[in-house]
Amino acid sequence: MDDQTRIELEAAAFRRLVAHLQARTDVQNIDLMNLAGFCRNCLSKWYRAEAGDRGVEISDAAARELIYGMPYEEWKARHQREASPEQQAAFQQASAH
Repeated sequence: MDDQTRIELEAAAFRRLVAHLQARTDVQNIDLMNLAGFCRNCLSKWYRAEAGDRGVEISDAAARELIYGMPYEEWKARHQREASPEQQAAFQQASAH
């Protein structure tokens, strides 16, 4: 496979991941962190960092909106629930490693 095709496939897979996370508003960020070690916020920070490495400035708010599909504050108001004690405990345990 040539580099251009690989890049196009990786970009398409990234877009599918973002679309999937935007559609699955029932999946909370803390659940993603507990199960996979990353969440939507991590993904937006990685996107912003990669843009910066290439000389493209993007704000944290703009990167989050790209990943969430709406302003972050709006997503939180619509979809974010308070983490349960069990979720918080699992997060603390995972963070300790």
